[in-house]
Amino acid sequence: MLAGKTVLLIIGGGIAAYKSLDLIRRLKERGARVRVVMTEAAQKFVTPLAAGALSHEPVFTELFDRAAEQDIGHIRLAREADLVIVAPATADRMARMVAGIADDLAGAVLLAARVPVLVAPAMNPAMWTHPATARNVAVLTGDGVAFVGPKAGAMAERGEEGIGRMAEPTEIAAAAEALLAAGSALAGRHVLVTSGPTHEPIDPVRYIANRSSGKQGHAIAAAAAAAGARVTLVCGPVNLPDPAGVAVRRVETAREMLAAVEAALPADAAIFAAAVADWRVASQAGQKLKKDGNAIPPLMLTENPDILAGIARRGAGRPRLVIGFAAETQNVIEHATAKLARKGCDWIVANDVSQESGIAGGVMGGDRNEVHLVSAAGVEHWPAASKAEVGHRLIARIAEALAPQEN
Repeated sequence: MLAGKTVLLIIGGGIAAYKSLDLIRRLKERGARVRVVMTEAAQKFVTPLAAGALSHEPVFTELFDRAAEQDIGHIRLAREADLVIVAPATADRMARMVAGIADDLAGAVLLAARVPVLVAPAMNPAMWTHPATARNVAVLTGDGVAFVGPKAGAMAERGEEGIGRMAEPTEIAAAAEALLAAGSALAGRHVLVTSGPTHEPIDPVRYIANRSSGKQGHAIAAAAAAAGARVTLVCGPVNLPDPAGVAVRRVETAREMLAAVEAALPADAAIFAAAVADWRVASQAGQKLKKDGNAIPPLMLTENPDILAGIARRGAGRPRLVIGFAAETQNVIEHATAKLARKGCDWIVANDVSQESGIAGGVMGGDRNEVHLVSAAGVEHWPAASKAEVGHRLIARIAEALAPQEN
């Protein structure tokens, strides 16, 4: 999807700049021409010589470069690109983008760009969670800028962890592919995603739930936002940051999730990645059930609403594309194919969540996934990849399906 495309990579001044050298390689592996702009601060971490050797292109560093600016070089750089990526994007760079400051080459190019812009933030967690940064992210999202990351993990500062790590180069490259593949297909469209488990109370301290971290659903929501969609994420109880540029609706139970989904409609595409509990107790205890040596209290169960089937079989107001997930431990394709017919949805994304899945660390709660896309057209096998990459690939397919058909 990047073959024949020109990507302008702006490398900002952060320790994550070293990852941008690998990003050049990943973009070129996908067939892109990569042109590099480096800020003054970026050159404190990596050299133009390294970036040029990997990109096989001249590296641009100065706004008032006599050779480059004789034909208004910053305008030419912006206009000749199909996509601009800012990686790493520091808190300062994002603030400058919001204000439209163009006192260096990177700022001038960004102000002149009329192509999609993808930002990969990287900064200390305290800076990422600061209200000023949150405001800037909201403004940039509103301006149509796409985000990939940041991720949670260890920081350059000794002993510090949190949200602020730049997304991995493969994830940024996948986001770039999805953004260009989506093009105008997802711009302004509404994508609805569910994520995480539901908690069905037994009493005030106990509940029934599924083993779901919400990582795949959140990755899909982030990918949809990066592709230019307006995204609503309905999520159960998770320990994950909200994806940048996404409207989040938090719920606890299946019935609350259904209500939030219905309130979010209409949508162009609905992706049901949440692991909704199939049952709840028929009557929740008002007080904690006590273990007092008597017989074990019976739990009378009743079925929860089937959110996927209800939306898929909806008449007026049904999303054009309804996608379900199937987490299976055996006979994955057979069960997913049966679920596709039973639920009435358009696609099923199926995966093996058993201990024999072959995914190191397991799928449930892990960072990687291997899925099968099941539809009326057949079954596509997608090799194991990060959940972020799976999300971007799914969004690219959704954009393709929603794109206007040519006569």
